[in-house]
Amino acid sequence: MKSFLASLPAAALLAACSGMPMASAPAFSQASLPAAVQVPAGHRVALETVGAGDITYECRAKAGAAGEHEWVFVGPDARLMDRRGRMVGKYYGPPATWESQDGSKVTATQVAVAPAAAGAIPLQLVKANPAMGQGAMSGTTYIQRVATRGGVAPATACSGANAGAKQVVQYQADYIFYKAM
Repeated sequence: MKSFLASLPAAALLAACSGMPMASAPAFSQASLPAAVQVPAGHRVALETVGAGDITYECRAKAGAAGEHEWVFVGPDARLMDRRGRMVGKYYGPPATWESQDGSKVTATQVAVAPAAAGAIPLQLVKANPAMGQGAMSGTTYIQRVATRGGVAPATACSGANAGAKQVVQYQADYIFYKAM
């Protein structure tokens, strides 16, 4: 009973604080990113998402190398969630398409990549094409892929014997959407 009573002031404090607005998360900073994948000045963060899902690879003949094969990126299939874990859209392809729950969507052209941690797909900067539909993706100018985990091509053999085989690997990455200021 004594420990129960001692916990009451802490519980009262937590209850009082629960009605207070939460401090907003600090804006994403690209200061620690390689220069190649930094968004040019004149753009601001409009949306931060976490993409989690799968990347499909296919075993294909290597271009310009007779008799050799390699795993080739086919496309992603991921859910986009906000920082609170709520689903806000999806990412799929080809072509690489980011689609908001409101139906607006955007495709993009790769500008640069930079190495990530071992076993993770590279960091990436893409320049957005004009958005389709009105909504969250309207006005998007750049998208960064950062904080990548997983998603690299399979380690299993790729040869003429299994040409055409597909492998799906899991990955996660933050997708940061920018708009012009």
